[in-house]
Amino acid sequence: MDLETLLQRINLGEDQEIEFKSADGGLPNDIWETVSAFANTDGGYIVLGVSEGKGGLAISGVRNPDGLLKNFWNNHNNPQKLNKPICSNSEVQILKVEAHNLVVIKVPRATRTQRPVYINNNPMTGIYKRNFEGDYRCTLEEVQQMFQDASNEPQDIKILEGFNLTDLDLETLKSFRQRFSSREPDHPWLALDEKDLLIQLGGWRCDRLTAKEGLTLAGLLMFGRERSILDALPHYQLDYQEQLSKDPETRWTYRLTLDGKWEPNLFNFYYRVYSRLVNDINVPFQLDRDAVRRGETHVHEALREALVNSLIHADHVSTRPLVVTKFTNSFLFYNPGRLRISLQQLYDGGISDPRNPNLQKMFQMLGLGEKAGSGFGKILRAWKEQQWFYPLVSEELDLEMTSVTLPMVSLIPENVEKELREIIGDDYCELTELDCIILVLAHQFGDICNSDIQCYRREHPRDIGDCLKRLVNNGWLERSGRGRGTYYALVNQQQSDLLALLPSSEHYEPSSEHYEPSSEHYGLSSEHYKRLKDIAVPVREKGRVDQELVERVILELCSEHYLALRTLADLLNRKPDSIRNHYLSLMLDRGLIELRYPEQLNHPQQAYKTVSSPNTNLL
Repeated sequence: MDLETLLQRINLGEDQEIEFKSADGGLPNDIWETVSAFANTDGGYIVLGVSEGKGGLAISGVRNPDGLLKNFWNNHNNPQKLNKPICSNSEVQILKVEAHNLVVIKVPRATRTQRPVYINNNPMTGIYKRNFEGDYRCTLEEVQQMFQDASNEPQDIKILEGFNLTDLDLETLKSFRQRFSSREPDHPWLALDEKDLLIQLGGWRCDRLTAKEGLTLAGLLMFGRERSILDALPHYQLDYQEQLSKDPETRWTYRLTLDGKWEPNLFNFYYRVYSRLVNDINVPFQLDRDAVRRGETHVHEALREALVNSLIHADHVSTRPLVVTKFTNSFLFYNPGRLRISLQQLYDGGISDPRNPNLQKMFQMLGLGEKAGSGFGKILRAWKEQQWFYPLVSEELDLEMTSVTLPMVSLIPENVEKELREIIGDDYCELTELDCIILVLAHQFGDICNSDIQCYRREHPRDIGDCLKRLVNNGWLERSGRGRGTYYALVNQQQSDLLALLPSSEHYEPSSEHYEPSSEHYGLSSEHYKRLKDIAVPVREKGRVDQELVERVILELCSEHYLALRTLADLLNRKPDSIRNHYLSLMLDRGLIELRYPEQLNHPQQAYKTVSSPNTNLL
């Protein structure tokens, strides 16, 4: 981090990726909590020599930076303090600001096998994660999740005690044999009985060390009966939705989920869902009697890869659902579990690290799925050929979820260009290529950040940041959040179909409300909006503030009118997810605020308002 960037970050305050500490008395004791939190989340910077006072952050400096760093490295390399070294010498700097020395420590994101990074030799109470501007101790569920992901033992190899062949659906096994036989009629495995076939596929296993044998998680997931699957995995949930109606009151036009009408194993889910994904794709293709494409287009091949990858890479032990959603002009695959390789490795291709290799093998026997890490490359190729928006992969680190968005929208459709010209006016012709791409992305996706744009452009992130700043200054984009949590959206944009890309299910209903643009009644030029900004000053212009103060400000902001989440996030200068998770959800539970649409939590026009006579004792 260079000095100019550091000074800018000090003015902005703490956020998801940067933490300031005074270090006036030497190395802060709580620095290790932050090291653990950054490593287990998405990395970040710790800056020593910055104090927090009533007027905000101020540079106080570090008296003896060399001695402080010696203390840091001694503890960093001590397994009794930090279970494994995570930082390197090249990631630590001493920067001089006038007469003050500042120490900047970059903490990288830990790899899958490095997590969890914990402190004080205690993996149960010493594991932290980062959530906006603070570090929090991980729950037991999160701890178990990290240890599970760190293991090189496949998730689906586990032998399930108390389960046997009667927990499998015989019709599913029969259908698998038929499709396998059609593809490989002379394969020797076809002569095996059910148990021996399962052994070859990884659906039945004998532990050579303990001599214990039985049905594996892979066998149950691929061929199991609904009741048996739920006995092993109580939170198991597959959800396919088609949201093709323009009526906001219609949540879906078709839905396939666990309802007792079919056996919801992965085999059946794949073949029921794939045919619906492609049944109205406006490109020619052929499907043989075994649902294996012959002479298919690359788009059909890409959707096949996306669906299979979703099933074999998902963390099926998670409490989160696996959701596939089809929109009029896009697809969304929403998976439990973080990526096991980096985003860069995923986009570059050639590396495969499946969470469930036995499931992968079962699908490959049917001619489905790739093993060499080329599956996502086929998706990229198909979308590039159609000149559609680049597929976007993102992780929700707080929820341990991964999403893949496949928009079927041309880069600059005629109607989009018309709308942008209306916003930009006569200056439209003066826009650079990067300007146009950013504005189109903002139009199609609603809220975008610097890293989203990097997926489409090769410019340096700093150049993209400068372009975003210029578009904001010109009044064409509006900004919300800070640091890595900074998002940009077109001014007064109406929500498009692609903005409602978050799924919903009976067990998990993440709201799409944080994509909701500011209400037309509170445009940036309105007097009322300016008054609201004045109310928000005690929170807006500070980094870390007291929970009670934030709640009081929210109550005052929402006292007269319903306000959308993004409006509140913009007013408070906070990330929408942080406002919702840390304040609004709690205030709703305590009856301090109410929803505009209480019966539809993820309504596209969802907003919040202070109840008529809130119980002030609750604060």
